[in-house]
Amino acid sequence: MRNNRQRSSNLSSAARAAQIPRIATIESLDQEGRGVTHVDGKVIFIEGALPFEEVKFVSHHAKATYELATTIEVLKQSSQRVTPGCAYFGTCGGCAMQHLEFSAQVAAKQRMLEADLWHIGRVRAEKILPPIQGTPWHYRHKARLRVRYVEKKGGVLVGFNEKGTSYVTSMDSCEVLTQPVSDLIVPLKTLIGQLSIKQALPQIELAVGEDATVLVFRIMEALTDADIALLQTFEETHGAQVWTQTKGPDTVKPLFGHGDKLHYSLPEFNLQYPFSPIEFTQVNPAINRVMIRRAMQLLQPQAGERIADFFCGLGNFTLPIARSGASVYGVEGSQALVKRAVENAQLNGVSNVEFAESDLFDMTPELLQALGAFDKWLVDPPRDGAIELIKSLPDAGDSNAGHAPSRIVYVSCNPATLARDAATLTQVKGYRLEAAGVMNMFPHTAHVESIAIFEKL
Repeated sequence: MRNNRQRSSNLSSAARAAQIPRIATIESLDQEGRGVTHVDGKVIFIEGALPFEEVKFVSHHAKATYELATTIEVLKQSSQRVTPGCAYFGTCGGCAMQHLEFSAQVAAKQRMLEADLWHIGRVRAEKILPPIQGTPWHYRHKARLRVRYVEKKGGVLVGFNEKGTSYVTSMDSCEVLTQPVSDLIVPLKTLIGQLSIKQALPQIELAVGEDATVLVFRIMEALTDADIALLQTFEETHGAQVWTQTKGPDTVKPLFGHGDKLHYSLPEFNLQYPFSPIEFTQVNPAINRVMIRRAMQLLQPQAGERIADFFCGLGNFTLPIARSGASVYGVEGSQALVKRAVENAQLNGVSNVEFAESDLFDMTPELLQALGAFDKWLVDPPRDGAIELIKSLPDAGDSNAGHAPSRIVYVSCNPATLARDAATLTQVKGYRLEAAGVMNMFPHTAHVESIAIFEKL
């Protein structure tokens, strides 16, 4: 009985907190771009608030140690607050930081990286690298758009989810998608509204290459002849290839022939990369080019060296490393991406590379040792990081420590897992964190991409 009364009391407290506006001064930003403050011993995450601002807020989710809240009024405004460039900011969940001046966004991400390295990994970089940043708008070449037919909202919605919900934002444009794709949102809504399967088309995956744009329609029912005619007219009118996906990835195919193939290039290394619309590529090709240049500067590959590229994907880093004359061994868990990497190496006439399929999340010291010795590593893992790979290195002082790579360049899309892996590298495996810095791959979002270099002691 006491537990039930206590639970009821807690719920009542949470409800009361949600209804009572309070005032707080914001201390910092969290990993989702929310303002962080402390009130009565609780940490409170406040949507729409910036560091050093005084805001009036209401909580909408209260727990024993934290609350989630929303800004209802800015009483003292930050000098770095700007007017968002998109009319849907605040509703659409695609962006989190448009209200913060662009260079201040980059600085905030650098602070997030440094905070995670210290608070999670207990390590500090000896040097902070200059941030890599590019254009703030119309940078995004890949995305997955939700589709929903909602009669009460006027018909078809095409866009990103609303912030914190599964609802689709009612939008007619997007300031982070490439301009030609943004211009397609209204025509897409019109097209889908005319299809017989408009209620069985949940998403569109888009991919923009240098010479082609592909829209992959996820369809849950068969297209009629009339649907196909409408889609063909759309493709001919707007120049975007229409592809379909009925089930798994192996069902993705163009609806009307092949057309121009998707590809991106790295002119600095004289490389071309064909890719399929659902294969992983970086969403921001301009930043990708600068990122690869930075990685090469840090890795310093030399002819005669043997270098590993772990989580190599379709060879984004592998082939530029190989242009140095080093022998490169690329490892990737996806069979399709390994096949694509081999094809890209052949297309570009790169013969000093080898690719292998292996699940790097199941790496062991024995499996790593079987790959042979490497002079250097490049590691570019997904958000989960590379802890099993890192743990498979010989410990500092181990008799095999001399076979460990002298340098590791680590490209990260999650500062928390980078910090965790950095702790193992510096505290167990005998490396020092020479340098680290952010790359603003996703402007206006809270995503923190970074690059770090570890040197063997």
